[in-house]
Amino acid sequence: MHSRALVVLCLAGLMTACSSDKPKTEQPAVAPTAANAPKVARQAPALGPLPAYQREISGTLQAVPAGAEVELALLVIDERDRPQRLLASSNLLGTGQDLPYQLRFNPEAFPAGARVELRGRASSSGQLIMHLPPQRIVQATSQATGPLRFEKAP
Repeated sequence: MHSRALVVLCLAGLMTACSSDKPKTEQPAVAPTAANAPKVARQAPALGPLPAYQREISGTLQAVPAGAEVELALLVIDERDRPQRLLASSNLLGTGQDLPYQLRFNPEAFPAGARVELRGRASSSGQLIMHLPPQRIVQATSQATGPLRFEKAP
């Protein structure tokens, strides 16, 4: 993957992680810090029923090492293989087993005639260790990709 694609994917993941529809709740008196909080294996969150205005891409990720941070993104790609727009993203934590995922997106944002791909990467301690070969998504419909296998990063 090109470095620009990785930067766009990182920024998209960061923007998604910082946005929230949930109202803020009161913080406990002593909040755990990142240094002393144990890493808990994150799986695809239970999102509830699929709203009528959204579509979903789902499946499982294979060969993701335990503890690896996984970033998935549904991106609009231009003719020079550069990401142009983020349609959906998800961050997961590898468990060493098959890792289920769900990406929900608005089908109205899916551009007609443009190339849309599901891309992913796995990192450990901030170092890229694996990547998902780009998966072409041709229709703005709910679909299951089945099992997808990560490959070692060069």
